[in-house]
Amino acid sequence: MNQNPNTPPRRAHLSRLIASALGLALLTTATLAAPAKKSPKKAEPVAVAYAGRDDAMQLAADIAARRDLPADWVRAQIAEARNLPVVSRLVAPAGKTFVKNWTVYRSRFIDPVRIRAGVQFWQANRAALERAEQQFGVPAEIIAGIIGVETIYGRNMGNFRVMDALATLALDFPPSHPRAQARSDYFRGELEQVLITSYRLGSDPFALRGSYAGAMGLGQFMPTSWDKYAIDFDGDGRIDLFNSAADAIGSVANYFVGHGWKPGLPTVFPVDMRAEGENLAALLAPDIKPSFSVAQMAERGVRVLGAEGYEHPLALIELKNGSSGPTEYIAGTENFYVVTRYNWSAFYALSVIELGREVHEAYLAGQQALSAKSR
Repeated sequence: MNQNPNTPPRRAHLSRLIASALGLALLTTATLAAPAKKSPKKAEPVAVAYAGRDDAMQLAADIAARRDLPADWVRAQIAEARNLPVVSRLVAPAGKTFVKNWTVYRSRFIDPVRIRAGVQFWQANRAALERAEQQFGVPAEIIAGIIGVETIYGRNMGNFRVMDALATLALDFPPSHPRAQARSDYFRGELEQVLITSYRLGSDPFALRGSYAGAMGLGQFMPTSWDKYAIDFDGDGRIDLFNSAADAIGSVANYFVGHGWKPGLPTVFPVDMRAEGENLAALLAPDIKPSFSVAQMAERGVRVLGAEGYEHPLALIELKNGSSGPTEYIAGTENFYVVTRYNWSAFYALSVIELGREVHEAYLAGQQALSAKSR
């Protein structure tokens, strides 16, 4: 994510608008009955404020100096932030080995609950979806897919204090993670952006609520993305990604354009897979980065179906299924790669694409049924 300390005035609404929206944000709480004959769950460690931590106060001094913010004010904010052990556990679960399984992953997002919620969202926001597609060139299916995967169309936007989540990940990112330092640096930048925007607007950074990673609103924008890509798409003079579906729709589309979306380009092609050995290894080496022409893929044993005359680069996307079945393959385009800029995962991107398609098809089927009934 990029930072932009010189935010244009029309986008400088982050903290003020989110704070006003919090009362209406949708929260989720799950209560599970303890199974019989099992030991009681271990109590969650107490969240402790960062006021007594030298490294936290040094971070505050660094941010204040680098961003020309009052040192006392920055120290006070970071001192009030709390270390949340649950956040560290969620970002890097201990003792768990994850086996890639596309079938299982897909089932988490392509289900009747999300599809029904998506149809309702499409019905309520059809005009905004169509306008965003026309203005930005990003298909309504992709926009709807993002919002559905991220928050079930606003049903689960998170209830962590963003300052606590970001401070925890900036100062106490689990060291066992293979990219711990890089991730810690990233979250320091997000924490910094919240402080910059809150001070500029004179708002309370602790009013912000979001995911355990600090993402906010229907589209789960991180603070720097909100600052750079969030727009007022409903024309009411303010940006509210919590309660304005139109603002969320326009902002998701604007995010994709900012990351190189090419209007009219598909996202994926099916393939006839014959590659193996060194040829397969060579095609998979660039991962999700489009690197091969249709002809180059054919030379290595992969025929891209329906791509006659296609002149843009492609990536061979591997979809492992573990013990559930054979590995699947597709060819990802430059627009598929753009979807992964939202979350750097081929599984994620394909879930967005397929959920959006399922929702759109269900919406159209419903419209056709209504039309037939009215005749």
